[in-house]
Amino acid sequence: MKPAADTLANPPQLRFTGFTCFARFTLRAVTHALGGGLLSTVLMASPAQAQFELPKENPPAKVAQQVGLTEIALEYNSPAVKGRKIWGSVVPYDRPWSISSNQATLIRFGKDVVFGEKVVAAGTYRLYAVPSRNEWTFVISKSAEKGSLSRDGKLEGDAITAPATTTPTAANRERLTFFFSNFDDQKTTLDLEWEKLRVSVPIAVRTSEQVMAGISGLDEGWRSYANAARYMLETKKDFETGLRYANQSLALKDDWYTHWIKGALLAAKGDYGEAVEEGETAYQLGLKLGDAFVLETELRRALNDWKRRKH
Repeated sequence: MKPAADTLANPPQLRFTGFTCFARFTLRAVTHALGGGLLSTVLMASPAQAQFELPKENPPAKVAQQVGLTEIALEYNSPAVKGRKIWGSVVPYDRPWSISSNQATLIRFGKDVVFGEKVVAAGTYRLYAVPSRNEWTFVISKSAEKGSLSRDGKLEGDAITAPATTTPTAANRERLTFFFSNFDDQKTTLDLEWEKLRVSVPIAVRTSEQVMAGISGLDEGWRSYANAARYMLETKKDFETGLRYANQSLALKDDWYTHWIKGALLAAKGDYGEAVEEGETAYQLGLKLGDAFVLETELRRALNDWKRRKH
């Protein structure tokens, strides 16, 4: 049976409702503007393909550094200079500044630290700055509200301050950036750079205290005592205490590594005769390991040095 003439002339999906008329008019306009070939590509694109992203004006950033046994991490965003006058204009002087735009700048300490000159407990804090022409102050606060700093820069609530030093930089830093410099096992410097200015605040950690607390709670493992002996040798320069730990380690296991550390402790005291004896013992035990004796060259070099000094 043939379809009805009305159906052929006006298929149901193309009946002239108000919306259909508008759609046909719109398609004609787009076809005229883009050309039929490009239009077919636009019409075939899926919604996901048609979407796109633009770069964020203030992209988020993270930076973290392990300092001794303590991790320090920041979350912030990075506005750009864009030819603007930053200090005293975009960032007013003598007023609290949240540093990041549209979000809090967060700093996290994995263990207790000394921020500037004040002890700060482990945890996550908001980080602010109070810039001025002559000196800067960094401020951290546990408070969830920005009210920990008043608009005139006065401290409120639990805010902790640290004076910061400023240094002009030769190169222009287009986007605000944090980084860590001058760090070792005991301390670091947190630096903020933007435009042609670097702002720095010292952060000290408590690595020695933490290690000593760990040593006082040592288990009965030989390697724990051996590592404690090595720490006393290399960091604390407490050779007598190091020898005590080395002997405790050897009482649990007669290992080449501990004999080497004990020899180094004796050599540090100037007792090269006994150091050579310990080094020889360490070397012979190490040879039994075969290919696993990866520090043979270093031990032989140390042993030869002790022999030379002995004579």
